[in-house]
Amino acid sequence: MRRNYRYLVFLLLVAAFHITLPACAAIQYTGVNGRIISPGNTGYYVDAAKGDDANTGTSRYKAWKTLKQVNSRIFSAGDRITIIGPAEFKESLFLVARGNSEKHIKLTFLKGTYDFYTETSFKRQFFISNTNDDAYTPKAIAIYIDSSRYVDIEAGGAKMVMRGKMIETCIDHSENIIIHGATYDYHRPTVSELQVLKTGDNFAELKIHPDSKYSIKDSMLTWEGESWRYNSISLWQVFNPATGNLQRTNINMDGLKYAETGNNLVRVYFKSNPGFKTGLIYQNRDITRDCTGIFLLRSKNLRLKNVHINFMHGMGVVSQFCQNITIDSVFVRPALNSGRTSAAWADVLHFSGCRGKIVITNSYLSGANDDAVNIHGTYLRIINKPLANQLLVRFMHNQTFGFEAFEQGDSIALIHAKSLLQYGTNVVSRVEKINDKDVLLTFKKPVTETMELNDVIENVTWTPEVYIAHDTIARIPTRGVLVTTRRKAIIEKNVFEGTNNSAISIADDAASWYESGMISNLLIRYNKFNLCGEPAIVIAPENTQSSTQKVHNHIVITQNIFNLSSPVAIAAKSSADISVVNNYFNLPGVAVKETDIVKFEDCADIHLSGNKISVKK
Repeated sequence: MRRNYRYLVFLLLVAAFHITLPACAAIQYTGVNGRIISPGNTGYYVDAAKGDDANTGTSRYKAWKTLKQVNSRIFSAGDRITIIGPAEFKESLFLVARGNSEKHIKLTFLKGTYDFYTETSFKRQFFISNTNDDAYTPKAIAIYIDSSRYVDIEAGGAKMVMRGKMIETCIDHSENIIIHGATYDYHRPTVSELQVLKTGDNFAELKIHPDSKYSIKDSMLTWEGESWRYNSISLWQVFNPATGNLQRTNINMDGLKYAETGNNLVRVYFKSNPGFKTGLIYQNRDITRDCTGIFLLRSKNLRLKNVHINFMHGMGVVSQFCQNITIDSVFVRPALNSGRTSAAWADVLHFSGCRGKIVITNSYLSGANDDAVNIHGTYLRIINKPLANQLLVRFMHNQTFGFEAFEQGDSIALIHAKSLLQYGTNVVSRVEKINDKDVLLTFKKPVTETMELNDVIENVTWTPEVYIAHDTIARIPTRGVLVTTRRKAIIEKNVFEGTNNSAISIADDAASWYESGMISNLLIRYNKFNLCGEPAIVIAPENTQSSTQKVHNHIVITQNIFNLSSPVAIAAKSSADISVVNNYFNLPGVAVKETDIVKFEDCADIHLSGNKISVKK
């Protein structure tokens, strides 16, 4: 009994310190409550080459050697921390910093390469939207900013290199945080790449990218990473260097045999070619969703400025229940001299359940394995109604569950699952987590009698305004921008280069991904769509029941240029008050009518005028 009691006390202490301690770790991380408090207005230095952790750390000549001393303090208003590179860190940077509006805390990485290793890094378990294939395994984190405010991270000329699968930076329950100038990359990207040099009747000559480590045993090729390995699966991506086109493809791996023929040169043998073509570059990955690139959680007033992401593993930059996020001049693409073609293992920017304003401007988003931008909420299904003012609701998708989707005071909307139409509202007065998928909600007033089991609810307090402008989206194998929010959204002055599917997709569903919600004010203007998938703009809520009331409303598409490879530019379903005016449609082939270019199904109040069609024969 005494042993059980001591173990319980240990667990409570770990919880109080707000950390997860990795088993058998050589490095211990001090939680928020057990740290030395800096007096403020003090400069601190870390120099991996010349420092010593026994030093005071308060001058460049008495710098600390590792991040351990930084990880043991709470920094105060006016403090300055300077990291001198290059450096190899076996420990994470676990920052707790409490600045104010007048005196920010400045964390500076000087020019150089900073390697972060997973083995003794700080690790924490998270539930991350669209990512929960491995939800219960703690994630390694390179830079962790927790319970902090008014922190400016300056990293111009600094390159953060991940040595294993890691969250590159996590901002958790913090506010007024800026990351400026940082470059992120992987020593061994988790997307493996090869180029086909030659094909024959029963073989193909492959050149493996030098960063894509591999082994061959018993004629089987295995991709080797830092603390991970896998065999190729049938889902590949293929990039055409001549056209810039990137798309998914299936290559049957059964019966293939591999033999090494030189340095990073491999010959693959087959009875019939499963899909290898000379000159094309092929990408392969383990599709387990086990991590994210940058993770922003329950934080507000966040800015990424002049950030370069050469590679990130997992779901990309995920913002989950955050308020006011600015992505400005963020460049997601491989380093120009790397020879690589993949920069993101899945999505580039993913926003789940955010509010305030999401601003994405002046950025270049490319080289993904999924969508460039996805902004949505999450529907939870109504399972039971225990009391008149209670609902038991459930996360329905196996990759999205466990996180805090509601707080006391949040407003919710009741949504009919088949029609996707709203029929009631309420305010949450109490939240009880039953398990990682079920939540019992108590409301301020009784739930309407018209509610039906299997309908869904949406947290409408956590829905954002969206502004996406002056961006280029290229080399995307799926869709460019997905937006579903009931608040104002503007997509303007962007260039969409050859997205394999629709450049802009407006969905809403309560049956597959359960990504909510309705559109009530969307403006799409001054964009250029170059040879994107058909249709370039698709408005397609996944309702199965039609109504005179429509799912999406008040959509204006104006003064855009569509350079098309096929006739359909815009398609809309179950929407109303749609204006398609003063757009330019450039098509190959024979002349077509406006109604062939813009198609509507189950729509109302449609306005078409001033559109110009040019046909190149």
